[in-house]
Formats: sequence, C-alpha cells, structure tokens
Amino acid sequence: MPHAPDELVLKVEAVLFAAGKPLSARELSEALDGLDPRSVAKALHALEEAYRVRPCALEVRRVGERYALQLKDRFVPTVHAVTPVEMAPRTVKALTLIAYHQPVLQSVLVRMIGDAAYGEVQHLRGVGLVRTEPKGATLELTTTRRFAEYFGIPSSRPEEIRRFLEQKLGVPPATTAIPAPVADAETAPVPIAPSATVPVEGEAPAPEETAARSPVGEDAEPASVTAGTPAR
Repeated sequence: MPHAPDELVLKVEAVLFAAGKPLSARELSEALDGLDPRSVAKALHALEEAYRVRPCALEVRRVGERYALQLKDRFVPTVHAVTPVEMAPRTVKALTLIAYHQPVLQSVLVRMIGDAAYGEVQHLRGVGLVRTEPKGATLELTTTRRFAEYFGIPSSRPEEIRRFLEQKLGVPPATTAIPAPVADAETAPVPIAPSATVPVEGEAPAPEETAARSPVGEDAEPASVTAGTPAR
C-alpha cells in the first residue's frame, strides 16, 4: 500500500501550484505561517522525489535556490493550443531581453530586471516562447520556434531575431552588452537595466546611456497574442 504523503508535503505542493513561479524554502515558509524553513526544505525534497518516481506530466524543478512546480519539457508543446499568450509590460520586457541577448543566463536576467525574472521565465516557458536548459546552478534561456512564429519573425536564428529587434524597435546594433558577473548584484551597476542611468535635466543622454536602455519601455501597453497571429 503506498505511503500517504505528509500533510506538510501537500501544503508545499499547494503553495507551489498556486504561486505559478519558483519559490525558495524561506518564501514557502513565510506562506505557511512561518514554519521552520528546515522542515519546509525537507518537505520540498520529499515532494521532488515523489514527482520524480510518479508517472506524471508535472515535475518539481530546482532553479538556483528556488523550486518550481511545472510541466515536464516534453509536455509543453502539448498545451500550446490552450495557452493564449497575454503579456504585461514587464513580461514583454523580459522576453525582449531574452530574445536580444540569447543565449542568456537566468541569473543575468535577474540582474537586469530583478527577482521578477523568475516568474516571468516560468510564464514564458509555460506558453512555449522560451526554452530553458540547466546551466550549473541557473538556467540558460533561449527563444523557441514558436516565438518567431508568434511575432512574425522570418527566422528562429538568434542573429536574425536580434536584427529584427534592431530594425523594428530601434535597438542600436551591437552596442548593448550583458553585464559581467559581479560579487554584489545589489550595489553593482547594471548597464542594460531600464532607467539604470538618469540624465541630468536639460542634458542629452550620452550614447552609451541610450544604448543601455531596454528596447521595451515600462509604459508599454499589455500585449495579447492569439496562437497563429503575429503580433503587430
């Protein structure tokens, strides 16, 4: 007779499912009324193992220090027809940065747009626009063929996508560099992050400052895209 799962394991599963984004043991602990993070971490490992041996379309995947309850890679294409893409401005920004700088590490994207990157990557992967591959303690991010089809880009090759973004969105070619790894991501400057540098009133921004801005602004209207319809 199968062993009944611990109540805490079920609660951790419920929180991960409802969150829809990767959470750390500490974040899960806070969501569970401040339970001991060590007990939560133990429950996480038990849940991870349960999904590993269970015939299931879902998996618990570790993303750095966070955990996500998500579809297994081989089932992502199966749900494309029922997952319309609705994107808030922050999602459009994350997707544009991934598309322009691919392949890019998720840890680098976090330095660009903050911890919101974890949830955005999870969402974009779920709708089939971004592919993730484990790379050490983080993930390597690239766009999919579906991304190119959605946005009417004639090629799925990274260099062609980059050229498309330069032409359509006015991103200066070959001028935006990915920030190098830094010891203190909280205080180190991030050249590519939107509004990372603010020019003095009355002064024109320097060329490197202009190039450092994200190709998608904060105030962009949310985009809603239906499968098979290129975004305008």
